[in-house]
Amino acid sequence: MLFTTDRLLARRLTKNDVDAMLAIYGDAETVRFVGNSERLTRESCGYWVEVTDRNFEKRGYGMVAFADRETGEVIGCGGIVHPDQQPEAEIKYAFRRDQWGRGYASEAIAGLIRFARESWGVGRILATVFPENLASQKVLVNLGFKRGDDRNNEDGSATQVWGFGSEPVSC
Repeated sequence: MLFTTDRLLARRLTKNDVDAMLAIYGDAETVRFVGNSERLTRESCGYWVEVTDRNFEKRGYGMVAFADRETGEVIGCGGIVHPDQQPEAEIKYAFRRDQWGRGYASEAIAGLIRFARESWGVGRILATVFPENLASQKVLVNLGFKRGDDRNNEDGSATQVWGFGSEPVSC
C-alpha cells in the first residue's frame, strides 16, 4: 500500500488488476477524455501494467490502483507519468463511470499529489485536459492547479495544460 485517503487506498497496479482496468478503460464514455479516446482491450491493459512496472523501476513512481477502503474493489487508476518521455511529471487519472460524481477524483488526486511530493520527490506536476472535460477542470482548480497555455495537437485540436507547484508552462 502506498497511501490511504478517507475512502480509498492506493497501491501499485498488478496483473490481478487487469479486469478492473478493463472496466475503466474499456468503457467508451469513460475514455472519451483519456489519451486518444480509444477503449483498451484486456491485452492492452496487461501491457500498461508492464509499462507501469518499468516506470516504477526507472523513476520510482508510476500508475496506481485506487481501491475502495471497505471492499478493496478497484474503482479507479491514476498516477504520475511522463508521456512520450516528456521531462515534466504529469498526473493522470480515470474512474469507473458508475463511481463518477462522488468526489473520488478530488480525494484520490489530492492524496496522490501529497504522496508524490513527500515520498517520490516530485515537485512540479502537469495535467492535460480536453477542453470539453469540465469535471476534470473543476477537480484541478479545486486542488490548486493553474491553467497554462493550450498545447496544439497534430490534428488541429488543443489540449489544456495545467500546472501544480509553480506557474504553468507555455507549450
